[in-house]
Amino acid sequence: MSKAKMMAGIPTLNAGLYRTIRFLVGDPAVYIEVIDGDSKPSSTLILRDIEMDRAKQHARADCVACPADFAPSSGLSGDRETATAQAAAEFLVRRGIDRVTVDRSLPMIYCEMLRRAGIDAVCDLEWGVLERRMKDQQELEFLRAIQAITEQVIELACTTIANAHPDAHGVLQHDGQALTSERLRTLIDIWLLERNCTNPGAIVAGGPIGADCHHHGCGPLRTGEPIIVDIFPRCKNSLYNGDCTRTVVHGDIPEEVSRMHAAVVAAKRAATAAVRSGVSGDQVHQETVKAIEQSGYLMGLPPEGAPDTFCSMPHGTGHGLGLEVHEPPLLAVGGPPLLAGDVVTIEPGLYCKAWGGVRVEDVVVVRQDGCENINRLHEGLHWK
Repeated sequence: MSKAKMMAGIPTLNAGLYRTIRFLVGDPAVYIEVIDGDSKPSSTLILRDIEMDRAKQHARADCVACPADFAPSSGLSGDRETATAQAAAEFLVRRGIDRVTVDRSLPMIYCEMLRRAGIDAVCDLEWGVLERRMKDQQELEFLRAIQAITEQVIELACTTIANAHPDAHGVLQHDGQALTSERLRTLIDIWLLERNCTNPGAIVAGGPIGADCHHHGCGPLRTGEPIIVDIFPRCKNSLYNGDCTRTVVHGDIPEEVSRMHAAVVAAKRAATAAVRSGVSGDQVHQETVKAIEQSGYLMGLPPEGAPDTFCSMPHGTGHGLGLEVHEPPLLAVGGPPLLAGDVVTIEPGLYCKAWGGVRVEDVVVVRQDGCENINRLHEGLHWK
């Protein structure tokens, strides 16, 4: 009896589908894998006819077809996505398959066409997720390459801040103008574009603004304040993302900021030391929690009415990284067991309305007996 699995969508938008076929196209596509008895699985990719020749050369599929190859007796819709879904259902009908396993991202239109054809769709919540987590050698090369670029632009941003000159009011000046979060983000964007990378909007958050851990930052940057620089670009060629955070202080470092930074670095080291295959994301996060609390700080959001001096870490330790900046697994409460080949961030941080925020982030590859840190930048607050 034949068994089938199916993924569908637009590969430029659906990271799981793209990862499976390794072929980029902006139109609907369907990947169907069929197993007949004990035989080896065979895969078919159905997509727009003008993409077939390119797909035959580059896509990871045994057979490439277009919707017209599997037109039902009633004909294909003039709508491209509907026609692709109809063809997928007809493909299964012709193979005598009345039940298909689908991944969690399958668009509803494909479910509807399967239903009309009398085919049951059963969702496997983990199919495509576990495969994406366990990076292969090609993916690791892509991630190392984009992470190296990410570190270079982090260094550029942090040294630009460190070498700026404060005016009489403590506002940093660069090339004769006030250095703002917006100006530095533009510098980052241009630098990345020149290296064939896109950037969804770096975080350059100085002073009290940095107390909001996901505020992208705005306005002038000042001497003596912690400035969080978090950059997560995407390579246009590979589509894989980098992610790195460092904190920089121009001039003298306030004692409390120095203490926060020491606690964050200690937490990062404790979490990194805990990472290995089989350990859960929750367990790694608990090592962060222990280190943060041993340094005299708290976890969680500030309670209502808390003073501006309240300082805590309100987020998890990290997340998976790959075709998306945030993907499974989470290193947080309830995080799943780690797998060899997972690529995850380790990014503890502390945030205080009185001073701002401090966060330091590296990317590691999970191994059977530990992890490989693919970052090389120093962790310090001085960048001159």
